[in-house]
Amino acid sequence: MFLSNYENKIDKKGRVSVPATFRSHLNSLGYNGFISYPSFNNTALEGCSQDRIEKLSNTIDLLNPFEEKRDYFATSVLSECENLQFDTEGRVSFSQKLLSHAKITNNILFVGLGKTFQIWEPKNFEKFKVMARKKAFQNRSNLKWENKQKGDM
Repeated sequence: MFLSNYENKIDKKGRVSVPATFRSHLNSLGYNGFISYPSFNNTALEGCSQDRIEKLSNTIDLLNPFEEKRDYFATSVLSECENLQFDTEGRVSFSQKLLSHAKITNNILFVGLGKTFQIWEPKNFEKFKVMARKKAFQNRSNLKWENKQKGDM
């Protein structure tokens, strides 16, 4: 899983070191990099494995092939995806288009979200985190533990 937060600096050549735990998880899934695309909901980037983007693509494919919504999702997500490969030192280079969307200039924050992660400009994430914590508190009753079957203990 992708957990925790890691802040790194973008070097003069536009490269940034991906957190070792994120690289390790991606490597365990058989990947030497990840997919990134602009977030719909935030001034951030989404990061995920190839499997995850294929799952999203399959979900889009379930929509009616002649419906506009299908084109909207495919264009907004799949056409904006970039496949970022790790170099020998575990770094990736983000395109200026992705960095501009997230308003990232010098420092970059990797934020683990379980099966996916996000990439933020650190100060913007701090503002978002305050709001997210308030909303999570207000909606905490929506989280339910999965019922365990006999023998799962």
